[in-house]
Amino acid sequence: MADTPRAAWARRFALLARPRQPETLPVQLDRRRIYVLPTRFGLFFAALLSTMLLGALNYNNNPALLLALLLAATAMASLIAAHLQLAGLRVEAISAEPVAAGSPLLVHVALAARDGRVRRGLRLDARDVHGFAPVLSGEGVVAQLSLPTQRRGWLDLDRVRLSTTQPLGLARAWAWVWPSTPLLVYPQPEPQGPPLPEGKGTGMQSRLHPAGDDVHHLRAYRPGDARRAIAWKPTARRDTLLVREYEQPLGAEVPLDWHSLSALPYEHRIRRLAHWVDLAEREGRRYRLALPGQPPLGPSHGAAHRHLCLRALALLPHAETR
Repeated sequence: MADTPRAAWARRFALLARPRQPETLPVQLDRRRIYVLPTRFGLFFAALLSTMLLGALNYNNNPALLLALLLAATAMASLIAAHLQLAGLRVEAISAEPVAAGSPLLVHVALAARDGRVRRGLRLDARDVHGFAPVLSGEGVVAQLSLPTQRRGWLDLDRVRLSTTQPLGLARAWAWVWPSTPLLVYPQPEPQGPPLPEGKGTGMQSRLHPAGDDVHHLRAYRPGDARRAIAWKPTARRDTLLVREYEQPLGAEVPLDWHSLSALPYEHRIRRLAHWVDLAEREGRRYRLALPGQPPLGPSHGAAHRHLCLRALALLPHAETR
């Protein structure tokens, strides 16, 4: 999709604006990187003031001339006020919890104002996505941006623009921040993927499962239980509706091996393994991930192990770059 003339002009202007390369956070905005220009309403206001001045001078109308000069002074003061809305603002950090490709990535932007002045009407723009920060005082605030994701791996934010049109909407002040830290996007799990491979290992564990093999115990009926799980004979003896709870034996370790999926295409293997990682976590299974050219991860389970496995899958080379 081709850019509009305004978007193309803004993109060319951004290449000349500071900063010109990625930078390490935190970053404080100073006068050298803040830009101020009139808004459309500001240009209309300037044209209106010019007409008032010409009319007042033409008809030698001193009250009208005084009013026009007062309004012009107010407009000039609004340019300075808009600049001060960003001056001294500090971008502390930009972070996001990784999500699967295709899901929106919620980016948190931590802002602070060490001088104690209150800022209002701050707007953030990144990758054609807009976000707004509430009233910012000395305590700081965290703004949010919901960015679309398409591919696994590192997501470069490019530039984030902070802008404001406060206090009168006559001028827009803005500044750019270019964080050097990319954000991680997990691979998209395979939808409706197969169950986990058979577990291996000498230790065994078990879990309650409605489709297990062995009856574990009887319990009271709960709404939503399957009718086939009702124990009718014990129910008749105790005059209370009872349900069978089954036990499913599980292997101590589930191997998730890249080479066992050689029949699948490259990216499909990654989605299959991501699906198995999520499935093993939901079922509380210990699993070990083996990828080409890397030492095995695990066996283990939990949030930290899941992140390590999905990160390793996300950072595998893309099929077109292999």
